[in-house]
Amino acid sequence: MNDTLEQRLAELEVKLTFIDDTVQALMTADADQSMRIAALERSLRELRGELSSMRVAQADDPHTEPPPPHY
Repeated sequence: MNDTLEQRLAELEVKLTFIDDTVQALMTADADQSMRIAALERSLRELRGELSSMRVAQADDPHTEPPPPHY
C-alpha cells in the first residue's frame, strides 16, 4: 500500500510539473500578446493622426473651387 501511495504521489508531482510549465507558457504568451496589442494600438493612433492631418491638409474651401464641368 505504501508503494501505491508513493506511486500516486509521484504521478501527481509529474502532473503538477506539467501544469506549472503550461501555466508559465501561457503567461509568456499572454505577455507577448499584450505587448503586440499595445504596439498595434500605438500604430493605429499614429495612422489616425496621419489620416486626420491629411484630411485637414486636403480640405480646401468648397466655395473657392471651380464648378464641375457639367455646369
